[in-house]
Amino acid sequence: MAIPWRSLRSITAREIINALYKDGFVLRNSVGSHQRFRHTDGRRVTVTFHRPGQTIGIGLLQRMIRDQARWTDEDLRRLELL
Repeated sequence: MAIPWRSLRSITAREIINALYKDGFVLRNSVGSHQRFRHTDGRRVTVTFHRPGQTIGIGLLQRMIRDQARWTDEDLRRLELL
């Protein structure tokens, strides 16, 4: 099933970071507004934000979820993002 991107428009940086921790990612380093997370299987995700409550743009969100974290819609439901 395809990821329903419209329902993810209001995801904040804090929600993404909490989901990354819940999925087993760990914070590797933080430089300025970039936080880099890594998973034991080698996946890497960079979260860019200025305030934890900041809403992430849909393009950046797609790159983080689909390309970097490689989450499916089932993963998003399990992580309570949908």
